[in-house]
Amino acid sequence: MIDPSCLAGADMFDCLGEDGRRAVLEAGTLRKLPQGRTVFAQGDPGATCHTLLEGRVKIVQTRPDGGQSVIRFIGPGEMYGTVAALMDKPFPADAVAVVESLEIYWTVGVMRQLMAQYPEVAVRSTASAGARLFELQNRVGELTAEKVDVRIARALVRLVRQAGRRTPEGIEIDFPITRQELAELAGSTLHTVSRTLSAWDDREITASSRRHIVVRKLHVLLDLIEQSEG
Repeated sequence: MIDPSCLAGADMFDCLGEDGRRAVLEAGTLRKLPQGRTVFAQGDPGATCHTLLEGRVKIVQTRPDGGQSVIRFIGPGEMYGTVAALMDKPFPADAVAVVESLEIYWTVGVMRQLMAQYPEVAVRSTASAGARLFELQNRVGELTAEKVDVRIARALVRLVRQAGRRTPEGIEIDFPITRQELAELAGSTLHTVSRTLSAWDDREITASSRRHIVVRKLHVLLDLIEQSEG
């Protein structure tokens, strides 16, 4: 049995006391996710609600032209798949474990019972979904109004804030991320991201390899973003 404190920092459940968190854990199913495991696929019936406890999961959407876009990386404590499930809609994207991970999930019926028993969980779910909607709206605005280097800088700053780990080298993104995935987050191309990161590596703003990025001079990226807003 996992300690209920594992939900203390979760989007939906940090409002609960220990007894409430224990009840939530007992109502769900724990599952280990090997790296590369598909948790659910785009178009599958939205039948389950998920919270990540350890590791990292990426949300990837396949476009009508067959291409793919990374929508978001999910970190520990974050919910995913819940909005589609509660709306009785198919999952709008794939969820894939980026590293070995641990999640807990509930059927829709059980989650609705938990929300009825703990109304604050429903409020937190709505707030989290709203925050992501605002984030997506901001990203759409960036895609239409900002230069590509600024969009790449914003994507890196988001990753630093979400998954940054301080090291002697700088702030390391604590999970493997490819340049293609960064390009999808920034609404750019692999060629442009590779060229930009190479230039930033030369200036020691970043240090990057095929699946590894360290931000060495975060203030330079923040200055670039601030200048675009001025």
